[in-house]
Amino acid sequence: MPHYTTQSIRNIALVGHGAAGKTTLAEALLNGAGAIKNKGLVEKGNTVCDFDPQEKAVGHSLQSAIVHFEHENARVHLLDTPGYPDFAGQAIAALEAVDTVLVVVNAQNGIELMTERMLRWAKERKLCTMIVINKIDADNLDLPGLVAEIRARFNGLVLDLPAHNAKEVVEVLEHETGQADFGSVAEAHSELIERIVEEDMNLLEKYLEDGEEPKSAEMHSPFESALRAGFAPILFTSAKTGAGINELLHVIANLAPNPTEGNPPPFYKGQPGGPTETFQADPDPNQHVLAHVFKVVSDPYMGKVGIFRVYQGTLKQDALLFVGDSKRPFKAAHLYRVQGKDFQEVDALIPGDIGAVAKVEEIMFDAVLHDSHDEDYIHLKPLRFPQSMSGLSVETKRKGDEQRLFDILDKLALEDPTFIVERRPATNETVILGLGDAHLKTKLEKMASQYKLEVDTKPPLIPYRETISEPAEGHYRHKKQTGGAGQFGEVFLRIEPLERGAGVEFVDAVKGGTIPGVFMPAVEKGVRQALEGGVVAGFPVIDLRVTVYDGKTHSVDSKEIAFVTAGRKAVIEAIRAAKPLVLEPVVDIEIIAPEATMGDITGDLSAKRGHITGTDSGGQGRVVISGKVPLGELTDYQSRLNALTGGRGHYAIELSHYAALPPNIQQQLTGGFKLKEEED
Repeated sequence: MPHYTTQSIRNIALVGHGAAGKTTLAEALLNGAGAIKNKGLVEKGNTVCDFDPQEKAVGHSLQSAIVHFEHENARVHLLDTPGYPDFAGQAIAALEAVDTVLVVVNAQNGIELMTERMLRWAKERKLCTMIVINKIDADNLDLPGLVAEIRARFNGLVLDLPAHNAKEVVEVLEHETGQADFGSVAEAHSELIERIVEEDMNLLEKYLEDGEEPKSAEMHSPFESALRAGFAPILFTSAKTGAGINELLHVIANLAPNPTEGNPPPFYKGQPGGPTETFQADPDPNQHVLAHVFKVVSDPYMGKVGIFRVYQGTLKQDALLFVGDSKRPFKAAHLYRVQGKDFQEVDALIPGDIGAVAKVEEIMFDAVLHDSHDEDYIHLKPLRFPQSMSGLSVETKRKGDEQRLFDILDKLALEDPTFIVERRPATNETVILGLGDAHLKTKLEKMASQYKLEVDTKPPLIPYRETISEPAEGHYRHKKQTGGAGQFGEVFLRIEPLERGAGVEFVDAVKGGTIPGVFMPAVEKGVRQALEGGVVAGFPVIDLRVTVYDGKTHSVDSKEIAFVTAGRKAVIEAIRAAKPLVLEPVVDIEIIAPEATMGDITGDLSAKRGHITGTDSGGQGRVVISGKVPLGELTDYQSRLNALTGGRGHYAIELSHYAALPPNIQQQLTGGFKLKEEED
């Protein structure tokens, strides 16, 4: 059994924009806590967290990495996450496993694109947040200006201040005197104490009436309460020189929430399609086991590895566990703690622990593991991932490798919730979707280097959709006689448009048994086949209701296949009569670039059928431009942005909505399309 308790555990994620120094900070924390003897360097490819060959080649993180250490009687699980927008999926998924987020800000660049986005995602999850300004040893900094901006935008107060030309920091919570490079230690101390005592009526009364400040032992509870309420303390470090590292370790060990604190994770209980109710996990080691898988890895030696956080109960070696709503358990023959690329075997994991199991084929991302049917139908509220909008069509260079391609793509998709694989029968293409060009490029490189599979790619395909603009009806009678038993099925249905984003509704309104209930799933299957394959341009049909209201059957010849065909052809007829439209994806775009380039960028977006929704200061001479633009106009946009900004612009996109294409482009897509009818 572990030698520590749940109350001593701290689960922390390092998040922030690329090049903020998160991986170097993780090395400094591991070194400062004595978990490693020497700090590795990202440039040399010898850090604990960036162990993947691809990460070493590109010089930055591509996936989340888990490490652990002990400091001042606290056991810390630290998750280092990627910082570039193309790899945001790994960073967001890590939020499911932690109670506290350390948002790392590059002192040279200030608030950047992923800094803001990760702060928003952390806030959505109601996670406790601290802001770490890193690289305070750099030249030409405006730290007072950066602190003022953070305080104004993110409800922050300084927890320490740089001192002696950023060679060290002075802690201001327990010290009211000292020298700092800027600001007043005494003023920062008073401001911080006043904020903390607000969380405890007894401490507030003593402070206001007697001027008595809380003692060190009294700090944790009100500080943690302030974090839960949205307070974001600001700390300073130089991961390179070590300045502020010991102070940060002290804060993590003594002030960060443990798994019995913080805002509770949003579990809910309920069967699919039925009512749900919130469920509170109990971080009691004596309860039934409840754990959540937040990361899956396909390891060449260990097979499929599920990395999870235990929320309830004690998970012991050889325990029988259920995956999600499965009725068949698997045996957890080996349990592991993760340290970068290394898996260290343990005999038990308690609430708050982060661990792993290997060689379990049933395991998948976002699955809940449990050891009792009392925990059936329990799920963690899904995170809101950005929708993957950058696409490539892929095909194997060698014939005969098609099945191998599908197997490899499935493995890559299991590891990354924002890497999507679509098989589009209408165009006979396999399409991979990701968060950007760099995201897809790393997947292709991994296929070539790790799996030894070379593929050809085509230019990005735009995920257009089809819909209808008015109600219509469809009817089809399928009758086939081949000498023996025949096929017969007849379907009458109506369709009507729904609002954007409503999806597809299928309604069984048949009365009198004119289509027996046993055949209704076949009708729905045929309808959905037609909708998925597209009718007028070969893209999935969305945002409509299909109501089957009548039909006919034959006592001998009616079969499932007949009603599949009748359902498919009836809905095709209806769609053609309902004034169909082709929709294009419109994305929200957020660009951070030098202020001097704002006019060029906004003019370029306007020329691409986009419109600007807002501009804001990005600090450090940069501007944040927000807008909406059709995805089809953003092909190779990073190259255009590089040309406009001298390589100093970055952008991120997220699906906003689907809108009707201009008539001329609609005609181009629908004019040459012919629906591939199956031989019946």
